[in-house]
Amino acid sequence: MLYYILKGISVLVCALPRGLCEKMGRGLGNLAWLVIPRKRKLLAIGQIKMCLGADDDEACRIAKESTVRFGPMLFEVLRFPLIKKQPENYVRIEGLEKLQQGMAAGKGAVIAASHSGNWELMGGAFAMAGIPLVGVAMKQKDSAADKFINEYRTLIGMHITYKTGVREMFAMLKKGWAIGLIMDQDTNRHDGIVLDFFGKPTNTTPGAASMARFQGVPIFTSFMHRDKAGFHTLIVEGPFYVEKTADKREDINRTTQLINNAIEAHIRKYPEEWFWLHDRWKSIREEYRDTDFSKSV
Repeated sequence: MLYYILKGISVLVCALPRGLCEKMGRGLGNLAWLVIPRKRKLLAIGQIKMCLGADDDEACRIAKESTVRFGPMLFEVLRFPLIKKQPENYVRIEGLEKLQQGMAAGKGAVIAASHSGNWELMGGAFAMAGIPLVGVAMKQKDSAADKFINEYRTLIGMHITYKTGVREMFAMLKKGWAIGLIMDQDTNRHDGIVLDFFGKPTNTTPGAASMARFQGVPIFTSFMHRDKAGFHTLIVEGPFYVEKTADKREDINRTTQLINNAIEAHIRKYPEEWFWLHDRWKSIREEYRDTDFSKSV
């Protein structure tokens, strides 16, 4: 039933003017800010203060705007059937030629991205521009919601695999596809490596560097920025290659730190667009008790 409800809402949203959807989205986002638990808000505000050195008022403003933007983002996902018809009215890719040239040999590439801007539209923007892209997704707990979001991801050209589909990722990479990986969330300590992020030891996923080193393919960083008019700019940088020395661990660490630095630089430039509600240092606080995480708890 939920699947058909979401489809019906999408049909209705696609029939509405774009400006009205923007207003409705921001209204929904403001409502969401009101119902988010106080503990989660304080977490976001604390992380902003710790990372950016912002005062209380500025940190609160950034945290709220970071949350409110999810409303327009949701409406954009619901409008994917319209965006597919005229993607140039919604997004442009700055540096697309770099990615095209890097993939010219047919060996594929890894795209390292973050939860900044509308990351759901990001993969579709590449696909609609002719880049064969595999979006690596986390399976939703509700099967109907999972079916809906994956249907809309494929609608705008992406091939979707789950995080558990590592073999499929490597197979698609060998066929010349780009693998899109979100690189800015706290993974479990077993799979992560501790590197620097905003001057703090931070558990980081090494997936992009590990995959690129193994296959000998380039890495590109990619970040989405949304202006006040609702138009997106997708910024591509690279290619970056992982050195293949006798020290595999150091090769991966060095490149992953480069990705961390790129993500941090983008967040500093557009702090309102990052997902501050995520507890970025959750898995390592006990392990790094001597580190000052006081403003992030």
